[in-house]
This record gives sequence, structure tokens and C-alpha cells, in this order.
Amino acid sequence: LSLNCRNTLPMTMTTNNAATTARAANNTNARDTKDLYQRNLMGLQSMLLALKRQPAAIRYQRSSEMARKIAADIGESIGNDQIFHFRRGSGRSHHQHQRMSGNNSGHGGRGTSSGGNNMLLLVLDRMDDPVTPLLSQWTYQAMVHELLGLNNSRVILRGVPNVSKDLEEVVLSSAPDHDAFFRNHRNSNFGELGEAIQKLLQDYQARSKEHSVSNLKSIEDMQQFLDKYPELRSQSHTVSKHVAIMGELARLVEVCSLMDVSAFEQDLACADDQGGHLKELMAKLDSQTVKIPDKLRLGMLYALRYENAITNAVPAVKEAMKRGGVPSEDVALVDVILRYAGSKVRGPGLYGTNKDVTSIMKSFMTSVQGVSNVYSQHSPVLMDTVEGAVKGKL
Repeated sequence: LSLNCRNTLPMTMTTNNAATTARAANNTNARDTKDLYQRNLMGLQSMLLALKRQPAAIRYQRSSEMARKIAADIGESIGNDQIFHFRRGSGRSHHQHQRMSGNNSGHGGRGTSSGGNNMLLLVLDRMDDPVTPLLSQWTYQAMVHELLGLNNSRVILRGVPNVSKDLEEVVLSSAPDHDAFFRNHRNSNFGELGEAIQKLLQDYQARSKEHSVSNLKSIEDMQQFLDKYPELRSQSHTVSKHVAIMGELARLVEVCSLMDVSAFEQDLACADDQGGHLKELMAKLDSQTVKIPDKLRLGMLYALRYENAITNAVPAVKEAMKRGGVPSEDVALVDVILRYAGSKVRGPGLYGTNKDVTSIMKSFMTSVQGVSNVYSQHSPVLMDTVEGAVKGKL
């Protein structure tokens, strides 16, 4: 069983088959992992070469053997390969390999650096935070990725209700001189996006009216119109494209009850209320409006938070998932994710453990003051890790 993103090291666990089958699966997984490992290693090397930088220190996640190995191999390649010997005057010519420390990661040791180069290479493993990728996203680019699919900067809208033929496949790219609207709003949330598209449409209507054929009174007006026509036509396609994408996103949000599902996801990630969460989860697993992938994600989120609860309801949740239409092979992923990133293998900090006084006060003030957006109240572990690195507290 595998939960895997393209070109990343897979979360793979063998099932309880015969020993020979398990060994064969392990050999296959080892070959696949080796190829993906080399791709990730070469990706890091390429990034460092493109930046023309040598890290002053290389840090890795203590709970992950894979992170340790990548950190060691990167350090070895930098030390042995002559092409990495640039910008020596700005930093160290040798590299420290140290485990991460920090208030939220529970790791020992602290790195130091000298000279002008303060670049830190931090190697992390997804197992320390399996919750963040299970949560629904509400920014433009993330929603397109998750709900429509964005491959090689192309979105397929074929089969979407009321979409014209010329919009069945559109390009969505933030590259310079390509789509200024997407470049400026790809990280805007769903509410902000609706307002931005409305303004885009109003601006286009105003320009179209200004250059209307009925306003052409002279040869000079006609010449200006012809000069502006390619730009107006391009703007027309841009407006039509974003209106079509936004319309389909809005339709899917309503049809799939995503706002309700997302609010519950955030509650599972941020609050501790086993009884209340179990009751709401069972209702959603029985609901016909909640889609199968969302039921799977909710089951995983519940299992990750309450796997060690005194009253273990995870088996009952898995049975409810099956009754709700989740295929048995998908229900088995609940156990897979617990073996991959459960409390026994991941580092501390995912659900507020091992926090310092500052983190506790921040959490308290948030609970008192509330959050500005219930759909984005979760803060990834990475945020605390980066903040600790910037402040020198890892």
C-alpha cells in the first residue's frame, strides 16, 4: 500500500501476506525507493549548484533515517566534488551534519555557523506532520490542483457544465508575461478570489465599452481600436478562463459540501474533543453528500489524533468508513498511515506536545481571541521549525 506524490519517496508498507510475498514486495519497494531517493538527492544537489551556495550547516530530522542519509550524502558530495567549491569566502568549506533540535521537534544538538555564510540546509521528513497534506486547501492554485488537476500548467475543463469548447483545456501559469491575474492571485483564498475575479470582469467590461465599435468616429479611432484589439482579445480569454475555473470550483465546493468538511478537518487538527469529534465523524461517514475521498481523509485525521485514546474508537471508525462506501483497500490506509507517521514513529510537536512557554501562550491567545478564518486555523509543524531556525533555536 502506498500514499505517494509524484517523484517523492513513497509512504509504503507491506501487507500481512506470506513471508515470501513480503520479501518480494520489499525488494520491489527497495528498487523503487532507490530510484526516487537518487532523484531527490540529485534535486538537492542541483538546487545548491543553481544557487552557487555551500550550506554552513546541514541539519536533519532525528526521527527519520531517510533524512539522516540524505543529509550525509549531500555533505559527502559537497566535500568530494570539486564543482561545489564556489563562494568559499562567504562561508565554511566544510559542513556540519547535525540532528535537528527545537522546542517542537524534541531533537538534541544545535548547529552553529561562522563567517558570512549563514545558509542552513534543513532535511525534513513528511512523517513528522502527516496532518497538513490531509487538510483541504482554500487558495486558488491549491484548489485547482486538488479539485480540477493542474498538470504541466494545464487544466482540463472538458465535461464541465456550460463550458465552451475553446475553454475545455486552458493554460494556468504564473510565468512572467503570461497570466498576470493568476500570478497575483494564486495564493489568494477562495473569498478574496471571488472579489478579484469580479473586479477583473468589471475592468474588462469598462475597456470593452470604451473601445466599442459604436464609439469609432474617425480613422484615428479605428486605428487605435485595431492596435488594441489583440490585447482586448487576450484579456477576453483570460477573463473567460478564470470565470470558468472559478465557477467550477464554486460548484464542486457546494456539491461536495467542502466548507462543512473543511471546518471539521480543521477542528480535528486543532482541537481535542474525542466524544464530539467521534459523533460528528460518524454522521459524516453516513452522509450521502460527503464524498468518498473526504470520508477517507476524515477517518485518517481522527485516527492520527486519537490513536492512543483510552477509548479506542479507530476500529469502529474503520467499520463506519466501509458502511459509508469507502473501499476496503482504502480503509486499510488508516493502519498504513499510523505505521508510517503514528505517535510511535514521528517526532513530538504535531498536536502541541513538547511546546515551550511562548508556544503555549500563543495557543492560549488564539483560543481566547479566536481565528480570523476557521478554514485556515491549522498551523503546520514546518512553521514552528522555520521560525526556530530563523531565531537560532533549533
